[in-house]
Amino acid sequence: MAADMQNIKEGWFTETSPLWPGQATSFQIEEVLHHKKSKFQDVMVFKSKAYGNVLVLDGVVQCTERDEFAYQEMIAYLPLCSHPSPKKVLIIGGGDGGVLREVVKHPLVESVVQCEIDEDVINVSKKFLPGMATGFFSPKLTLHVGDGFEFMKQNQDAFDVIITDSSDPVGPAESLFKESYYQLMKTALRKGGIICSQGESLWLHLDLIKEMQTFSKTLFPVVDYAYSTIPSYPSGQIGFMLCSKNPETNFRVPLNELSQEERENMKLRYYNPEIHKASFVLPEFMRKVLSEA
Repeated sequence: MAADMQNIKEGWFTETSPLWPGQATSFQIEEVLHHKKSKFQDVMVFKSKAYGNVLVLDGVVQCTERDEFAYQEMIAYLPLCSHPSPKKVLIIGGGDGGVLREVVKHPLVESVVQCEIDEDVINVSKKFLPGMATGFFSPKLTLHVGDGFEFMKQNQDAFDVIITDSSDPVGPAESLFKESYYQLMKTALRKGGIICSQGESLWLHLDLIKEMQTFSKTLFPVVDYAYSTIPSYPSGQIGFMLCSKNPETNFRVPLNELSQEERENMKLRYYNPEIHKASFVLPEFMRKVLSEA
């Protein structure tokens, strides 16, 4: 029996993981829409009672239709609005299409390359998460199905912004939380380039966040951490590690403020300039741990 089906009992899907010991997140299921093993992982989509369609990889929820925008908009616009001219963007991961959907909306973005290793995730998202997969049809996109590591090795000094939308640091995504990966992103960036990576939960992974911050500071002159609230992720919060090659970057104040009219045209539901600034204000226990670095 595949791992995901063991997580379903009496009409509820329950997510457990060694990454958040002693706690679980459950969703009531209406029906399982897709369940299949890809070359890389176990892929499942179910229709939930309260959160719309839910994408699950290797037993861990990746996104739900109800709250995905709280993650996608922040991981896209925190870096894009902090760069003076984010013309060329690289997305690593993000096979559900949500980050891509937001990046192609940004008026200054001219071209986007997306590297997603698992084509099955893209196809499943097009079928069951159409509201997220719209970005795959953008003329700005060049889609590369393959390994992001290898792609960056062949494309040095190429991008203004690199966004890593990864799953948690187990299995296929484990290497995306290591110093060698950040080093590779640095060389793939143009002068003054910015990276933004999924940065885990301040409630669950503070040691990992501290470790990532410490090695990032050896590579980049400016490093910062922001977070978003999102109920379907463990602890209801997810963070973003931001790094810039430009010593003048101040992530905490958007360089390019999206106007009310632009936000309405872009159909934004979470991000605005105020929440951009507020997302860097850390609770005291976390501020203390990170300021010791």
